[in-house]
Amino acid sequence: MKPLKEFTIPFVGLKIGKHQFKFDIKQPFFEHFEYEDFNSVDVKADVILEKKATLLELNFKISGSVNVNCDLTNEPYNQAIENDFHLVVNFGDEYNDENIDILILPHGTYEISIEQYIYELIVLAVPIKRVHPGVEDGTLDSDILEKLEELSPGLKEKNEQNEDDIDPRWNTLKKLLTDK
Repeated sequence: MKPLKEFTIPFVGLKIGKHQFKFDIKQPFFEHFEYEDFNSVDVKADVILEKKATLLELNFKISGSVNVNCDLTNEPYNQAIENDFHLVVNFGDEYNDENIDILILPHGTYEISIEQYIYELIVLAVPIKRVHPGVEDGTLDSDILEKLEELSPGLKEKNEQNEDDIDPRWNTLKKLLTDK
């Protein structure tokens, strides 16, 4: 995969001190990574690069929203996200990214590509279970929710019938749980 040029920071010409970079992340960014879980994306990424004599420190902060489908109803909704990350970039003999918080670049490197870090920050900021806010507060009208409610009373009746049909030998075993 070819790196995106707008997410490559040439640090060799920067003075020692802090430098701020802002990025607007939209849907084409995720198309580059072939990630299709988001319907649309509107995220702002602020990156502060602090150049020091022997290393670089990068502070990433992302905030915004991604449009995803609810896991329960499959209805699209905007999920607010926010995340941050601190990365130390040091220089050594060869490239090494085994440690999550420390990146080692070979001596003579003059730029750093940050697209992967921004991608991971956004993807990891989205909750694992995506539930539409309307499901939680009961305001969402959905065919799927109506069908679930329609089917749920039948489940309760079936469970009650099953309790009556239980073999009486199990009741004796249940007494063992309450006896002391």
